[in-house]
Amino acid sequence: MTLLMFSDYCQAMESQDIATVRSFSRMVTQRVGGLTDRFLGRDRPLAEARLMFEIGSEGKDVRQLRASLGLDSGYLSRLLRSLERQGLVQMASGDSDRRVRRALLTAAGELELAELDRGGDALARSMLEPLAVEDRQRLVRAMAEVERLLRLASLEIVLEDAASKEAQGCLRQYFDELDQRFAGGFDVARSLSADPQETRPPRGAFLLARLDDEVIGCGALKCLEPGVASIKRMWIAPDCRGMGFGRRILQALEVQAKALGVSLLRLETNRHLGGADVFYRRHGYRDVPPFNDDPYADFWFEKRIID
Repeated sequence: MTLLMFSDYCQAMESQDIATVRSFSRMVTQRVGGLTDRFLGRDRPLAEARLMFEIGSEGKDVRQLRASLGLDSGYLSRLLRSLERQGLVQMASGDSDRRVRRALLTAAGELELAELDRGGDALARSMLEPLAVEDRQRLVRAMAEVERLLRLASLEIVLEDAASKEAQGCLRQYFDELDQRFAGGFDVARSLSADPQETRPPRGAFLLARLDDEVIGCGALKCLEPGVASIKRMWIAPDCRGMGFGRRILQALEVQAKALGVSLLRLETNRHLGGADVFYRRHGYRDVPPFNDDPYADFWFEKRIID
């Protein structure tokens, strides 16, 4: 196959993939009742019902609602006002910061949410019951995988200054976990440095990973010499592990490394980090003899990213 033919083939495959995604989206929208003003049999459109599910029995800050649902401020405000007028939601100040607005369900809202929950269960049963047991299991597994992959696709990875408030907060969580997991604890002053000035372009890079506007991970590059850089501060929040986010951060670091002219990546890791060595081997990093004297390192790895 010539290069031109291969390019045409890739474009055709991409068009087919896009068509499949759009067809799936249309089918799901219709199947869950997103096209009517009576979602789950209630006199309520999908957007209002979804917002009530997100508020839940504990309530939620408006900022959290905006992030988790991906809504702009104006549209979210209109939805909240509509639910307030119906006596289903009330707005209050945050417990620790009175400037923070918090949405809470009223007693009527709690009853409505319970009805929506029953309707949601009925809708789920209507999808599963017509299927044979084997097909039902296949559908449930497929839905779980689709949800996982959509969350993976929604991860936002951005360049950040390591001295920023968000970056420092993420690093504190990382260091606290190392201190708990390492035999004898962890002292950042004893480890090899990756200070903010060492992870700013062109000397390096610092990446933050956000999911639903919440920081859930980070990773850094520190250039060691021309063409060689070290991966540092690679971390994912414990409740977000096993979803592929670590792989995406690692891939993003490799892209940044290439942009900095790096051809060889190095890293070291500790045996107490729950299979981190297996993770790096799986992604093309090979074991090499120690190349530094990091007191917390048990494994040393390299990967050539530019031949």
